[in-house]
Amino acid sequence: MTSAFHILHLDSSLTGPASVSRLLSRETVDAWRAADPAVRVTYRDLAVTVPPQPTPETVAALRLRSEPASAQGRADLASINTLLEEFLAADAIVIGAPMYNFGVPTQLKAWIDALAQAGRTFEYTPQGPRGLAGGKRVVIASARGNIYSTPPQMQDKDFQERYLVAALQFMGITHIDVVRAEGVNRGPEVRDAALASARAAIAQLFAVQEAVAP
Repeated sequence: MTSAFHILHLDSSLTGPASVSRLLSRETVDAWRAADPAVRVTYRDLAVTVPPQPTPETVAALRLRSEPASAQGRADLASINTLLEEFLAADAIVIGAPMYNFGVPTQLKAWIDALAQAGRTFEYTPQGPRGLAGGKRVVIASARGNIYSTPPQMQDKDFQERYLVAALQFMGITHIDVVRAEGVNRGPEVRDAALASARAAIAQLFAVQEAVAP
């Protein structure tokens, strides 16, 4: 018997119920469940249980495969390895990712830092780095106060989606979809249009293709 398809659902916004990225990540998971009621979901709120920031002690421990000397270092390393094992165990990841100051929240960056471990999610080869975490699907539920996807002068300021996609690709993940609501701080009409566009994208991701009669 095979186990159910396993989704890791992450949120990282600090704005709670007002968060657009949380709304979109939840609606993405709901749509996935509607398409496949057998899926299993693990939820992690990175704003509530904040991943440890890398320290010289934990970086050295990961590099040398050693045990940190301090109690805090050992606790941080245990948290890092929990995040990594949780990620590796998932078939798919839904990431609620707001843009903060042109990038991702620090807690989401710390989550990526926990995952990016040589020998676990990537390795260096004579031909260059090779990802080891391929085969997963990722949906990024992205929210932005301004519009960054179309004007060239704004695209250069996008260190949120571009960073996440690059980091995931570095770990070998190529099946990445972005569900985006942008311009949500530019007034009610723009916000409503952005949410409608994002919801249409979610519906398209999980649309059931009807069989065509021969």
